[in-house]
Amino acid sequence: MARRQIGQEVFEFVSDPIAHRSSLDRLSELIDWPSLDRRLLDIYSADKGELAWPPLALFRALLLAVWYDLSDVKLAEALEDRASFRRYCGFSLREATPERTAFVRFRRELVERSLDKVLFEEVTRQLKAQAVTIKTGTLIDATVIASASHRDEEAAWAGHKRRRAIYGFKAHVAADADTALVEELTVTPGNVNDGRAGGEVLPDDPGDVYADSAYRGTPFASAVQSKGGSPRVVQAGMWGRPGGNALRKLRAWNHHIQHVRCRIEKIFGTWKRSYGLRRMRWLGLAKAALQVRLTAMAYNLKRTAVILMPETA
Repeated sequence: MARRQIGQEVFEFVSDPIAHRSSLDRLSELIDWPSLDRRLLDIYSADKGELAWPPLALFRALLLAVWYDLSDVKLAEALEDRASFRRYCGFSLREATPERTAFVRFRRELVERSLDKVLFEEVTRQLKAQAVTIKTGTLIDATVIASASHRDEEAAWAGHKRRRAIYGFKAHVAADADTALVEELTVTPGNVNDGRAGGEVLPDDPGDVYADSAYRGTPFASAVQSKGGSPRVVQAGMWGRPGGNALRKLRAWNHHIQHVRCRIEKIFGTWKRSYGLRRMRWLGLAKAALQVRLTAMAYNLKRTAVILMPETA
């Protein structure tokens, strides 16, 4: 189907437009949006059928849904009502905006074409080029996210000896140790072992890799070393002679690792507290991965804006 033409040619400000710049306008400047648009060219590209909404506008709308924790219905209402939302997505002041079902269809296209991974990699590449100067280390961890329903056959129970078991999925994440930008991620059923999946999200040349005790063992250490990194994993015990200083060394080792790796817990806290990732919105592993990647992209954009703020102020 052919695409609609949208634009901001009739967007008007009562006074100086600089005074009306929102945080969304500043976020827009961090990304080369045409490069993302080229990756969405095949969506809604048929010559016949009803005019379709531009995919890039829908993608930017999905980022808004993450930042403001909006359902499809609330997103459609907000996009129709809020000038800053319209401007961010590229709509003029008085033209029509997408209805709820447009977002449903667009997400289905992203999943079927595996474009969520493509978009995440491109957004991450662009943001890292601006924020990451020298790579010194990587944070690795996983967080459990409850499924949308216990009827989701692709989810699984994730148990923990000190917490209530959760039926859902795991997001396995690698983040830069200095900037706390998410670099790689994968989503699995909740019962997948952290250490086994952790090796899959390691970036190239990860530097020192900080992880908790769930990542102890040869498989994860070997995966880190094969990427050119050095494992820094919390240990539960250490061999030593009675009366020696093995316990002191163990505590010092673990304290340093925990002091660094705790930054990834703040990432998960932001996702769940502010971006609505307390529970999956949709059924199935593929849609769970889409939701996590959208959340990671939204988080990385906001995080990069904070990192670059002193330079742009």
